[in-house]
Amino acid sequence: MATGTFELKTGADGKYHFSLKASNGQIIASSQMYKTKNGALNGIESVRSHAADATLKDTTEG
Repeated sequence: MATGTFELKTGADGKYHFSLKASNGQIIASSQMYKTKNGALNGIESVRSHAADATLKDTTEG
């Protein structure tokens, strides 16, 4: 099974953000901007630890 990749980048303003890319290279999630690299790395770890147990809230019906 192929895995996704987190890509960490620096914006023009010096802030950090990351994208989660699927195995085919498509971006499937983008983060907020972080003041520090450590903040962005903590964001990545948060996604890693919480996404596996995430639930689906379907608001398309109703």
